[in-house]
Amino acid sequence: MIRKVIIPAAGLGTRLFPATKEQPKEMLPIFSKTAQGDMTVKPVVQLVFEQLHDGGLREFCYVVGRGKRGIEDHFTPDARCIRTLEDMGKNGLASDLEGFYVKLESSTIMWVNQPEPKGFGNAVLMAQPFVENESCMVHAGDSCIISEKMDYVKKLLEAFKRFNADAAFLVLEIDNPRQYGIVEGEEIEQGIIKVKAVVEKPEKPKTNWAIMAMYIFHPVIFKALEATKPGKNGELQLTDAIQKLVDWDLKVYAVKLDKSYAHLDIGSPERYWEALELSYRQ
Repeated sequence: MIRKVIIPAAGLGTRLFPATKEQPKEMLPIFSKTAQGDMTVKPVVQLVFEQLHDGGLREFCYVVGRGKRGIEDHFTPDARCIRTLEDMGKNGLASDLEGFYVKLESSTIMWVNQPEPKGFGNAVLMAQPFVENESCMVHAGDSCIISEKMDYVKKLLEAFKRFNADAAFLVLEIDNPRQYGIVEGEEIEQGIIKVKAVVEKPEKPKTNWAIMAMYIFHPVIFKALEATKPGKNGELQLTDAIQKLVDWDLKVYAVKLDKSYAHLDIGSPERYWEALELSYRQ
């Protein structure tokens, strides 16, 4: 049973400057709907948390960096804010915020500080004391999947268990996957790829199957991260550690999502605009 989630949220977000100079990029808003069906906006990192909570996860470790205090503040329940909304007659917003706080109060949350931006893989490695010797989920704090079915957490959990995997992650077919890690492998059954190689942001991708930032790992991932050398800009990439697992002949699988799923990624101005459009239409 997977109980713990690592959520790296320590990147500088320089491609979104100056908006993210003082504000964590994970706090940038996207569209969402309240339980009453009213349109609202909420930070990406909140949407990620709510989706994982709805999927049954209750223990979270956020890896944050300098200037990311806004995330921790947002994840601290504020009853006065709810009362203010109610006094203003904004009961839908008050109810939605209260629902978020109820989820927080039923969860255990740990905060780990990454003093320097040394890469997504380094952020995951810093959360090892939180995970101890358990399998765990890893989910980026600045991207998520949206779909009417909302069953992708369950899909990933089931695949990891069924194949007794050392690593499993979601992939989505992308027209231009050069800004993502991509997967090469054999589709052993419908929707399941036995991974033979993963490449981070290749110039000439061999497939269009892009890795979505949602993974489940056996604790061996931490040994792989420790054995992986930093790459470009001195950053430790999680994709390179996954390749290490493949090199060690361990069981690595990709779970394919169909076109009914959309990926919201705010990593650049262009992708943030796409995320706004996609989330508004949902």
